[in-house]
Amino acid sequence: MDKLIDDFRKGWQAEAPPSLGLSIAFAVVCLLVATLLRWGLAQVRPDVYFIPYFPAVFLAAAFGGLRIGIITALAGGVLGVVVNFSDAFADRARFSLLTLYWGVSAFAIWGVEHYRTLLTEQRRISRRLIEEEEYRKLLVDELQHRLKNKLSTVHAVLHQVLQDEPQVWARIDPRLRSLAATDDLISRIDKAGCDIRDLLISELGPYGHVRFTLNGDRLFLPPKLAVTLSLMFHELATNASKYGAFSAPNGLLQVSWTVSGDRLTITWDESEGPSIGTMSAPGFGTKLLKSALSAFDGKTEISYLATGLHCIMQCRVSQSG
Repeated sequence: MDKLIDDFRKGWQAEAPPSLGLSIAFAVVCLLVATLLRWGLAQVRPDVYFIPYFPAVFLAAAFGGLRIGIITALAGGVLGVVVNFSDAFADRARFSLLTLYWGVSAFAIWGVEHYRTLLTEQRRISRRLIEEEEYRKLLVDELQHRLKNKLSTVHAVLHQVLQDEPQVWARIDPRLRSLAATDDLISRIDKAGCDIRDLLISELGPYGHVRFTLNGDRLFLPPKLAVTLSLMFHELATNASKYGAFSAPNGLLQVSWTVSGDRLTITWDESEGPSIGTMSAPGFGTKLLKSALSAFDGKTEISYLATGLHCIMQCRVSQSG
């Protein structure tokens, strides 16, 4: 019984049509059941000749396909005309009903075949899309591998060139490592970007999870914006570890973000850090923070308050992100 049900499902969905013998046997059973049902109805309405054969035609076509459906419809029509369960005889009215029966049966068979054709086309498209997706993943994995190799090569070359410039290297090395960490984070989630909370935890985790608080709803960042924000978060975290909240025993950091329409606002708020003394000339990190979001129609505002550094980052973020 389970095999019959499975064969019916595969035949209905045009996955694997059953054998011709099984299809004919199923159609014969449908016709016998329909004839038996017609006999029962004849006890109440002797003029019911073809109605019980409609389900038989539908089920036979769904199981065996177009040819079996047509044969079942023809056989049902013959049985409806020839077999009598009363004193009625085949008159003109019965032949008129036969024409109507065959017309409705043809429409039912066409509907079944159209449905099966749609399923077949849908499976073909699904297989093609799956193949294309697998190829895309393979290609992206290869590109990601090459990018990591190039980043490692750049890191090694710069380290070799700047051996005699430890101060310059100390400024470049962590930024390259931050880029590599962000690339790894994005690649782990199918190269489509990353969640802002995961990005912040990746940057701030080394300073201790009890030192910072993250407030905001889940927000998925597109890859380009994620890379830009990772650099900015790295600059802010590095500054906090040297001069801000993370450099003091009781220093704390709170990062919050909100989205209004297509505008993202991120607030970086440090507290309980050391007092800020005389400000030096803006360095590379400050210039990066000021200009990084311009490509996303954004801006950065930095304030050095008595409680610590306060930074507001605003930019445009796509709704799909």
